[in-house]
Amino acid sequence: MTWVRIVAWRLVFAVPLLLAVTFGMFALAKASPFDPVRQYLGDRAMTTSPQVMAEIRANWGLDRPLMEQYATWLGHLLRGDLGESRSLRLPVAQVIGERLGWTLLVVGCALALMLVAGLVLGTLAAWRRDSWLDRLVSGTAFANEAAPVFWVGLLVIWVFAVKLGWLPAGGLTDAAATAVTLLDLLRHLVLPVAVLAFSQSSWLLLFVRESVIGVLREDFVTGARARGLRERTVLVRHALRSALLPFITIMGARVPELVTGAILVEAVFSWPGVAGTTIKAALAVDFPLLAALTLLATVAVVLGNLLADLAYTVADPRVRVLGVS
Repeated sequence: MTWVRIVAWRLVFAVPLLLAVTFGMFALAKASPFDPVRQYLGDRAMTTSPQVMAEIRANWGLDRPLMEQYATWLGHLLRGDLGESRSLRLPVAQVIGERLGWTLLVVGCALALMLVAGLVLGTLAAWRRDSWLDRLVSGTAFANEAAPVFWVGLLVIWVFAVKLGWLPAGGLTDAAATAVTLLDLLRHLVLPVAVLAFSQSSWLLLFVRESVIGVLREDFVTGARARGLRERTVLVRHALRSALLPFITIMGARVPELVTGAILVEAVFSWPGVAGTTIKAALAVDFPLLAALTLLATVAVVLGNLLADLAYTVADPRVRVLGVS
């Protein structure tokens, strides 16, 4: 029943949050200096008469007041109608459905790699504090925090695809491929996953390092060593286990950064995911698609925080999450 109350409590805050985000999208679109009709027409906008452009605006409902546009869109959303993408000329639900799986594949693999690498390297750096290993790991993490994701992606493409020729530079398959094969998919998946995991691992690594260093000073760790337990047992079963409880909450709070990183990585590597489509929708002023993608990203953030709360109650049942337990 604890989980039910946590979910219900989160939903109480999620509904007004989603309404605020969606209304903010409409307000920004209304105030935007970019004309979606001109963007839709492209070069033809120079020769299209103002009357025809006004008719297109009326068909899209752009000439209506802001609240009327929002109420219409929200009503269609509640009926499961996300509208039609103006740039791709396809239903928004179809666009998202065809691309969401590829984004989940990249993000899931990157998340697993990030967790394993961050936990292992962070623990080793804390265990060998002030050693050459600690300085190397910490220095790389601090440098990575300052490096933009797209810059890391371009650097990796230049090294491993252009110079060494070991891996493809982007895309889902080779240009000459007629079907998606597992081996081809894995080759194209390596660089996007590695860049996304590397770009998002610094905060985790540094957090684990500092937490483990702090726990290693605690009395119960000193007592475990005094009882003659092996150093590996003390490090993994005592220090690391206690240091990871705050990490669960922080992991949920970092979901927005993971979403942003996925958008940039998919754009750099031309990965056909839903995250990279966000940039295309923004450049094309494709508001129906952009609104649905923004809503999807917000839902991902809310779910990430909800899962963090639920995981915290599993890890430590004594903790009261949001005042309900």
